[in-house]
Amino acid sequence: MGVADLGLPVDVPSTALFTDHYELTMLQAALKAGTAERRGVFEVFTRRLPDGRRYGVVAGTGRVLDAVENFRFDAGVLGYLRERRIVDETTLQWLADYRFSGDIWGYPEGEVYFPGSPIMRVEGPFGECVLLETVILSILNHDSAIAAAASRMASAAGDRPLIEMGARRTHELAAVAASRAAYVGGFASTSDLAAGFRYNIPTVGTSAHAFTLLHDRERDAFQAQVDSLGRDTTLLVDTYDVTEAVRTAVEVAGPELGAVRIDSGDLLLVAHRVRQQLDELGARHTKIVVTSDLDEYAIASLAAAPVDAYGVGTQLVTGSGHPTASMVYKLVARAESADPKAPLKPVAKKSSGGKTSVGGRKWAARRLDADGIAEAEVVGTGPVPAALADRQLLVELVRGGEVVGREPLDAARDRHAAARAGLPLSATQLSRGEPVLPTEYVTEGSGN
Repeated sequence: MGVADLGLPVDVPSTALFTDHYELTMLQAALKAGTAERRGVFEVFTRRLPDGRRYGVVAGTGRVLDAVENFRFDAGVLGYLRERRIVDETTLQWLADYRFSGDIWGYPEGEVYFPGSPIMRVEGPFGECVLLETVILSILNHDSAIAAAASRMASAAGDRPLIEMGARRTHELAAVAASRAAYVGGFASTSDLAAGFRYNIPTVGTSAHAFTLLHDRERDAFQAQVDSLGRDTTLLVDTYDVTEAVRTAVEVAGPELGAVRIDSGDLLLVAHRVRQQLDELGARHTKIVVTSDLDEYAIASLAAAPVDAYGVGTQLVTGSGHPTASMVYKLVARAESADPKAPLKPVAKKSSGGKTSVGGRKWAARRLDADGIAEAEVVGTGPVPAALADRQLLVELVRGGEVVGREPLDAARDRHAAARAGLPLSATQLSRGEPVLPTEYVTEGSGN
């Protein structure tokens, strides 16, 4: 039995109420009108990236698959809906048998995306698909925002590992999802044991300032930690005086001391001083870990510092200023009858204020230049041009209601590293700018 098979005590018995009230009232009205069984195609996309971001990162796909499988209206949920009179009895009977029977395609987890990219496509009877809107968006919006921040931080960190440490800065369940998304985006480990238990992400941690303050002397705290965890442990050296703490740490653990952690002050200056001191004390292989409200800009500013690893918390789990990816879930095609063979008709929202959408079931491909670097995100309806046939981005995730696209989390992490490496170099710039790839639309019959 794998770690993921064990489940987690904080799992909820059903994801069916992770939705908005109006999803159910739409269903009730569609059932009464006889249109709930009409085949429809919904797509998840974003009209724009967060201000200044060059690319987005797809994360949460695996959690979406879990949520769809667990979208069941059990007796307790149905009782709640009946007691509050949210929907009528006919609708409750329909919900009692709910099982998503349609198909889901999407960008594989870890892939990058751009404005207009059809990140996920959900196809099936309208009534089945419309109920999934809120839970799909809540997962993808949160996880993709965290993964994008993590990716920027990983790019800034280069080969230096990143530790996710944000559990205490967000909701306890969001913390687990954030750890997962950060791992996809390039973080190496987490401090959150629930994330380690649920997703098999490596966990790390040693001690906080409270442990030092507990003891009569800093030396006693260091000795207790070394006696318990070994000389390869990481000692926190900024509770009192950093210089004195580093000297004491090496005296206690010897030159085999694993690492010291710095959690305050001018990290660039302190890191240089600590590195010099460690070398002079013979602890040349002792590493330096820095924490203290880091974001991608702070990490980039420490590129020239003798730092070996970064611990990031608040800024990561809040998306480094952009806690949502602003994705939407829109109906783009529908049949005109409940006949499963009825052709699909493109539909689109036409309104002012920039909230328009493009109708039709879409494919997406990434065009490369002569050097194999991505140069455009191509989105279209109808036949895929032969030149792009082997560059298509959407993969099958659910077929006939059965999950077929589940994969190990490490596969998504590796895919993201490869996808980011395949973008133009300007994608990794932290300065504000437009999306690094343009989105080009090819409509059926356009001849483009």
